[in-house]
Amino acid sequence: MLNKACYIVFVFIVACSTLFAQDYGRLEGIGTELNSILRVTKAPGFAVAVVKGEKVIYAQGFGYRHWEDKMPMDANTLFPVGSTTKAFTSALLGQLRDEGKLSFADSPIKHIQELEFYTEALNGMINIKDLMTHQTGIPRHDESWYLFPTPNKDSLIRRIKYHEPFTGIRQQWHYNNFMFLIQGVLGERLTGKSWEQNIRERFFVPLDMQRSNTSLSELKKSTNVALGYELKQDTLIKKMDYFNLAGMAPAGSINSSANEMAKWLIVWLNKGRYQQKQILPQVYVEEAMSSQAVTSASLPDEDFPDMHLSTYGYGWFISSYRGHYRVQHEGNIDGFSANVSFFPSDGLGIVVLTNQNGSSITSMVRNTIADRMLHTERTDWVKDFIITQEKAKKERKGNEEIARPNIKTADNPLHALNSYTGYYGNKGYGQFKIVKEKDSLFAQFKLQKYYLKHLHHHVFAPFEATDMGIDLSKVWPIQFNFRTDDDGEIVCVGVNLEGMLKDPILFARKVN
Repeated sequence: MLNKACYIVFVFIVACSTLFAQDYGRLEGIGTELNSILRVTKAPGFAVAVVKGEKVIYAQGFGYRHWEDKMPMDANTLFPVGSTTKAFTSALLGQLRDEGKLSFADSPIKHIQELEFYTEALNGMINIKDLMTHQTGIPRHDESWYLFPTPNKDSLIRRIKYHEPFTGIRQQWHYNNFMFLIQGVLGERLTGKSWEQNIRERFFVPLDMQRSNTSLSELKKSTNVALGYELKQDTLIKKMDYFNLAGMAPAGSINSSANEMAKWLIVWLNKGRYQQKQILPQVYVEEAMSSQAVTSASLPDEDFPDMHLSTYGYGWFISSYRGHYRVQHEGNIDGFSANVSFFPSDGLGIVVLTNQNGSSITSMVRNTIADRMLHTERTDWVKDFIITQEKAKKERKGNEEIARPNIKTADNPLHALNSYTGYYGNKGYGQFKIVKEKDSLFAQFKLQKYYLKHLHHHVFAPFEATDMGIDLSKVWPIQFNFRTDDDGEIVCVGVNLEGMLKDPILFARKVN
């Protein structure tokens, strides 16, 4: 009897080893392809991990985490993972629903009494599921937190009352970081613990994600950490400062590695379980990775007829990749890009993290690996990238003049420059200052400074001012349009910070 039992165990081990070898064999020699992607994208580096079932079958770093010092990247290097944080935040609510502490049909105001939306109608209609699926009808208003950061989540919550919608509730899917802030605060109110504590205790600890953390201060204290970079003029790799999301943490402030994010994927590939522990309710997992809202038509095209559909679950985008059901989310924050994806029907998960701003490398690496692992047609993603870049260059060159502000001939502003100075504030955004330095105006925000170039009448165009100077070639497609009262005094400035609204955001002037 014992010998038979041992034989069965032996056969099982051999079978598992054979399957593992087969899975790993599909990636044989892939380092050459991945290094080609690194070269063509001119990225400093990236890290990748591949999960099959309950195992990490491939984990590797490429390039450098510190470009200047040529410090190598590896699969344990820490990165800010940006909006891939969102699946964690929504998952907290999935756990709390399972614990009977909320319903997704609840109004968020039931649990956050000081929360208000733009109209009473929205106050009465928006529910928690609307927050989770980006269907509130409220546009992003991202400059409210990016230009006016604060560590205080409650302060950011109070700004939402002044964020104007652009369409009706559940009429159109539209991404909104503030709605994930609300979800994080919901978790805080229902548990009595901070979002950061909840993430650590409910996910990092049970998943043994020992190096992962939720703040910039923790990241800076860690070892083996990537610095962020951007590509300038298609050739220059330039270091970027970390961006502190502060109070907007639930929308994107997790810092992690390819190896530790792989553990998160194992949960999703195994019905919410990790090493025999039920981390997420299975019902929530199935609901979160299913289509809750249509994001766009995403019809098949001539080049990729087998890539189509685009829907959204809870913190996840869903689409069809060469006939395989794919669940994924990207992350982008100053100097870094991320992609976390999995194919539930195939038991496959892929994490790609890079220290390049707004990078294509994450999708290229993901697709290259998926083509091999799924036994599909292989696309030369390097060649596709080169063709796409050439097309983009031609389009940019043709649109340069169109993108530039319409500069009319006017010798001077209608008022003396001192007339424009002072503090300007909006309750949905925050306060900034306009100052005069020598013969020029500057808009001073908390972290950024902009030179205001006069265009005509009371209209100015902003150009970022840094220690390196003012880059007049970099056009920010907004304008500062000052307005006067009946006496001709400057009373406010309109700044078109939210592109989905037809009217600019108005900042009232307070004289120094």
